Amino acid sequence: MNSKILLVIGAVSVSVLAGCGESGGSVEASAPTVGSSSDLSSFEGARAGQAEMGIQSLGFELIRSEGLTSYWFNKETGACARITTSEGRYSDVAMLPSGDC
Repeated sequence: MNSKILLVIGAVSVSVLAGCGESGGSVEASAPTVGSSSDLSSFEGARAGQAEMGIQSLGFELIRSEGLTSYWFNKETGACARITTSEGRYSDVAMLPSGDC
């Protein structure tokens, strides 16, 4: 009896895990779910450590930092962002003219 229960549990587990495979959608795994290559304003409120990789994956490079304020630039789009960090989160994200970077 116990082996039948374990067999059923195992089969259900395999079925559930099989459903976790890739859905074949068109969104790339490395693309963040917020922001774009020309606008980072949706990152406001995000945790700084986690969001940094997302910003980089959108093509932005850190240009300079002044205290808790960082300037990010995307060479492809010419977009410039000033991001201020407070208590580990992006408290202010402002898109600036490219010359400000």
